[in-house]
Amino acid sequence: MTTTSLARQTADSSPALHYYVVYDDAGEPEGLLAEEFLLAADHSSAGLVSGGWSQSEGRWCDASATSRRLRVDAALRKRVTPVGRAAAAALYWDLCGTDLPEEAALRACFGAPPALPPSPLRLSGSEPRPGFHETRVYRILFADELSPDGLAALSEAWQMPVTGDLADPEVRILGAVRRQVSGDAFRWDLRRVAGGAAWGLDVTCDLLGDRDEAVGVLLRGLTTQMRQQGLIPVTVDRFR
Repeated sequence: MTTTSLARQTADSSPALHYYVVYDDAGEPEGLLAEEFLLAADHSSAGLVSGGWSQSEGRWCDASATSRRLRVDAALRKRVTPVGRAAAAALYWDLCGTDLPEEAALRACFGAPPALPPSPLRLSGSEPRPGFHETRVYRILFADELSPDGLAALSEAWQMPVTGDLADPEVRILGAVRRQVSGDAFRWDLRRVAGGAAWGLDVTCDLLGDRDEAVGVLLRGLTTQMRQQGLIPVTVDRFR
């Protein structure tokens, strides 16, 4: 398998903003949120910036506070739906009769990026798996609930056998996937985390050489596919 074919199996993973429709208390669309994760050189999260537009304001402005609240406020998450850019553009046209601004223009309204985080704490040894140049372990953390239909869609997209019962809160790992890309080996486990309050993809990357482009492709693609099932990405942490 090539990096390109991996990208196809993990959705369109080209760098792009994440879009969300925001609904009012009556369930009617009232605005849009556009977010971007800032990434460190190793593809882990270094920050989150965003911009928002609402009918009441009629303009785009910094929405970093809203994005932060979205990750911890379950009531707010019930009023927000992840969408792709095409759906965001269609709604924007319906609400204000004009084209959704290009992503460069949207980024111009984002607030200042946060200060870079300190060097991460590695929770396991740094020795690579035998036969590989480097082994990395990431966790992509998501808020919100995974539905049975969402699990079925992920199982089909990833060709992942479901090994646990979604309805059983004691089950932690729902499935595991393995892929080979030009000698690199990847595995990700779909699991409940934080006592079942969130979902995570634990991603192990065994790299044959010192190039890591496939890591970024995979992490972005997996995030996109989880968003398509209604989950909201919180962070990408690297543990090794």
